[in-house]
Amino acid sequence: MNYAALVEPLLQFLHCRTPQAWIDEASRPENLPLLLTDHLTCELKAAQTAAWLIRKYVADKPGAETLMRWLAPYEDFVYREHPDSDFIHAHRHLGKNITRHDAFPGADDLIDKMVLLIKEELHHFYQVLEIMQSRGIEYHKITASRYAKGLLREVTTHEPDTLIDKLICGAYIEARSCERFYALAPYLEPGLASFYRSLLRSEARHFQDYLALAWQISPYDITDRIRTIGETEARLITDADSELRFHSGPLILV
Repeated sequence: MNYAALVEPLLQFLHCRTPQAWIDEASRPENLPLLLTDHLTCELKAAQTAAWLIRKYVADKPGAETLMRWLAPYEDFVYREHPDSDFIHAHRHLGKNITRHDAFPGADDLIDKMVLLIKEELHHFYQVLEIMQSRGIEYHKITASRYAKGLLREVTTHEPDTLIDKLICGAYIEARSCERFYALAPYLEPGLASFYRSLLRSEARHFQDYLALAWQISPYDITDRIRTIGETEARLITDADSELRFHSGPLILV
């Protein structure tokens, strides 16, 4: 597969590449447990974001409850460290049967794209967990990076701008995740490198889906909003961080 061609659109979309200093630190073997743990959590957060968008803007109460049931086993594992969460059983019941309370231009596409994203991100969650287990890495809760919160500070507080900005943020988060998989893969052992490359196709499409929805739903040109949020995203990626995370900047040297 031509991975360079696959990621080229998102590299053009992002305002910067991952700093080499972050890659050097993230690829150190002793940091693999931390990296995989944060990656696992990020997959759940990506699914939660997509579910929140459906629940907030489209789903009725039964539809929202369906989404919450989908996520419950994964949330039990990550937030309550429940060891017996039945991910396989939960994944078999994922579908597009989300009932809705409202319709607006793009509502059907939002459901279709976000449901597919949820299914894929939760599948990735289980894949990362299997990799951790195969390496004897136990899951333990860790603190979140400043990345997502910093990006969401750019979100406008009135509609429809709130939804549009959240979709743009989603596009940047997915694009950055894909760029980091691509950047890290050459520095990892072959099995893990192959896994990260296997994620590129879906992650690249997720960024495009978010961006397409933002343009579809917006009644006006969003070029300036995309640029502004992108500039914030680049600062969060290039500014120094005190802790290594999947979306952190390079570590502060002490």
